[in-house]
Amino acid sequence: MATPPPTLPPGDRGSTATTSLLVTGRAEVADGVVALTLARPDGGRLPDWTPGAHIDLVLPHGPVRQYSLCGDRWDAHSYRVAVLREAGGRGGSAFLHDRVREGDRLGLGGPRNNFALAPAREYHFVAGGIGITPLLPMIAQADMLGLPWRLLYGGRTRASMAFAGELARDHGSRVRVVPEDEHGRPDLAGWLPEPSSGAKVYACGPVGLLAATRAACEDWPPGQVRTERFAAADGTAGAGVAGFEVELRRSRTTFTVGPDQPLLRALAEAGVHVLSSCRQGLCGTCETTVLDGVPDHRDSILDEADRAAGDRMFVCVSRARSERLVLDL
Repeated sequence: MATPPPTLPPGDRGSTATTSLLVTGRAEVADGVVALTLARPDGGRLPDWTPGAHIDLVLPHGPVRQYSLCGDRWDAHSYRVAVLREAGGRGGSAFLHDRVREGDRLGLGGPRNNFALAPAREYHFVAGGIGITPLLPMIAQADMLGLPWRLLYGGRTRASMAFAGELARDHGSRVRVVPEDEHGRPDLAGWLPEPSSGAKVYACGPVGLLAATRAACEDWPPGQVRTERFAAADGTAGAGVAGFEVELRRSRTTFTVGPDQPLLRALAEAGVHVLSSCRQGLCGTCETTVLDGVPDHRDSILDEADRAAGDRMFVCVSRARSERLVLDL
């Protein structure tokens, strides 16, 4: 049985309910973007990760936020994340910008990977703003393997685009940097090659960019285009218009989820606490195995093939299309 989400006592900067990480470096890497380097206080080894992975940062006053790992995956003793200050956010990014300094401690959850780099003969990367972060380790991996790759990187202004200078300097013509105030929005259709079964497209950024990428790749083979978003897709919600029955196979418990009741809350009320974080269908923390029934997927993680398989769901936002779901809980 999963444990409740980690929380921290208000104002306690020194203890966490997860692994404690020490902030060992802090740098402004673009207008409104700060990069944090994190390590274990004892200098020990951190969990391994793969390109596309993210971690949970548990803030001292309790909130949990997800950030893509964008450092060197072969460095076993430090993590790097980059945090965009979100003017309309919930306060987590502002706290990390304004309050967190070297020597402070943060809690760690993960790492987890919902955006893994699959094998391909060549890669075409599309980034918008802070969406560059999960793509950096992917570029490094493709480089290490000697595989062809290219990057189209858009942003509001050149000064707001983290790591743009070093990418252009280190990789030359393989990187196209497109600040909107200089060149307008990226020409995705003109930049993307003809569809190829040996190539894969990876895109991360604002919802509009991801929709444009999907539209430009409409003729690509299924499974060749992968996207990751930092905001929930329109229409994701934890409740719906119809109730349904849930059986928990391991707990030998059956209950009904009401029409306006999120499944995650119904599970908690039944005494089953599933670890969750974003509660928007973005982070993957609450992934649960489905043994029977048809999920109503409302997350922003699974692709169409995963949805059709119907063998897992994210219970913070998803519900049931069938009258009954059987979960491995």
